[in-house]
Amino acid sequence: MTEVATSDQLLVVIDPVARHGDGEAVRIAKDVLSAGATTKVCLPDGPEEFDRALARRGSRRLVVIGDDLALLRAVSLLHRQRELAGCALSMVPVGVDGGPLALARALGVPTGAVAAARAVLDGTERRLDLLVDDSDGVVLGALRIPPLTGAGTDPWALLDPDGDPAHAGGAPGAPGHHHHHWLRTCQSLVRTLASRPVRAAAPVAPGPSRLRIEVDGVTLVDLDQPVEAVCVTPGGAGGGARVEVRPVSVGAVAAPLEAVARTITVSGADFRYRADALVGGPVRTRTWTVREAAWGLTLPG
Repeated sequence: MTEVATSDQLLVVIDPVARHGDGEAVRIAKDVLSAGATTKVCLPDGPEEFDRALARRGSRRLVVIGDDLALLRAVSLLHRQRELAGCALSMVPVGVDGGPLALARALGVPTGAVAAARAVLDGTERRLDLLVDDSDGVVLGALRIPPLTGAGTDPWALLDPDGDPAHAGGAPGAPGHHHHHWLRTCQSLVRTLASRPVRAAAPVAPGPSRLRIEVDGVTLVDLDQPVEAVCVTPGGAGGGARVEVRPVSVGAVAAPLEAVARTITVSGADFRYRADALVGGPVRTRTWTVREAAWGLTLPG
């Protein structure tokens, strides 16, 4: 009997939305993975099964087949269990009816089933920074305030092609609203796998916010300066996060304020924020701290 190296043993967890919505892409990914490694496939139908699968992964490498929300669920769970540092993740992105894949693309994961599965087998682990907030929530790619605005007015639209509220699948007439009832039920179930209740991305009225933004204890913007948008992304120089604040322009266009910091605190009137594909809040204050090289993702070499 031939022994299989630990790194060649995979635990493949398939998101129910991907499984029911794009079975062909899931089948292709499974075939490629099974041809190159010993795989154990897990088909969770609820949060308890998802938790048990990850808890029993042993020495197997974890592979998530699904959209950005599936990746976020896995990272959030491993973070809460304080096992993220010792677990390298892999992902095969499969989105259904506009399901979010912007995070996967931004992280460098191939979006085709074959290419992504090959990267799982032949790629290398890359350590990535993480933003962790004071309620133990995580941000892998980008934090944005406000979370979304009406179509055509999102100041971060060019940075997030999946940021259109229609992609949340909730508005009548929007892409994804035509889901069959069984698929909507499955989506509702699988969203409960997240670490805490979150609001689906939805449009909010555009307008300036009055916020105090502190970077490493120094005030970058105070309440007397209304801001149009805030964006924070991990992976900045020296292990910090990149912070960009766009003040409201009065007359001449106001130049954005930029900083690199390890701790970012936002406070003010009730505000919502978008952490990757999830919308949180309203809160009056929230602090995010950079955890350098906190998690590993397998990417093409």
